[in-house]
Amino acid sequence: MSYADVNGINLYYEIQGEGRPLVLLHGGLGSGEMFAPILPAFTANRRVILPDLQGHGRTADVDRPFDIRTMADDIAALIDHLGLEKPDVVGYSLGGGVGLHLALAHPHKVGKLVSASAGIRRNATHAEILAQQGQVTGAAAEFMKETPMYESYQRLAPRPEDFPRLLDKIGAAMAVDFDLTDEVRGLSVPTLIVGSDADIVPAAHFVEIFNLLDGGLRDGGWMGEGRPKGGHALAILPGTTHYSLFMSPLFPAVAMAFLDQEG
Repeated sequence: MSYADVNGINLYYEIQGEGRPLVLLHGGLGSGEMFAPILPAFTANRRVILPDLQGHGRTADVDRPFDIRTMADDIAALIDHLGLEKPDVVGYSLGGGVGLHLALAHPHKVGKLVSASAGIRRNATHAEILAQQGQVTGAAAEFMKETPMYESYQRLAPRPEDFPRLLDKIGAAMAVDFDLTDEVRGLSVPTLIVGSDADIVPAAHFVEIFNLLDGGLRDGGWMGEGRPKGGHALAILPGTTHYSLFMSPLFPAVAMAFLDQEG
């Protein structure tokens, strides 16, 4: 349980397990502890670094907007702070987006990436989810008091009274349009794209990302000679949703199979 002063923020992180380093990034309105049900599968043979992103968990917010690119820079600075040599990165939802931006902006700092439940175009998100995201403001704090997210924030946050501010900033960030299509085409870090079969974007969107990474465009061949040139892969987890994927034993199973694969 430690803090690192990096990139203008006092970033909380925990380290568990032994072995090659793996940075595990949580989802929005969560913290590193949300991975507790599946964490043993990651720590069995890895040294797992669990940061709490800006304004989440035990990391206090700072006077800057929520910007996924800045959060990626925070993790890049944490990697330097800890002296890690190209750790693998696994991220879910918000963390999946942070991991993707980290690999795009700082490819020399990342070994392999697993990006789960993270779309690359805002307009790929189901319309009803976009409508719900539009209602995320500080005014919703009162209605969230019975939720696990509120309970966790009140228990962990250095300033529990900041919860409405957190909702305002997350709502503003989700309202910003984005499209990473062109950037993803140039992704050089070997990446596993993971989605649930009932996610907040259609499963076809994860296939679209895989296509951009040279995947699924031809037969893979008997010896794998037709697989994506960059070592990328795709996994759609059956029987899961955006809200259960991070607890599913399938998630660490496919993630570790990809990360431990040679070549």
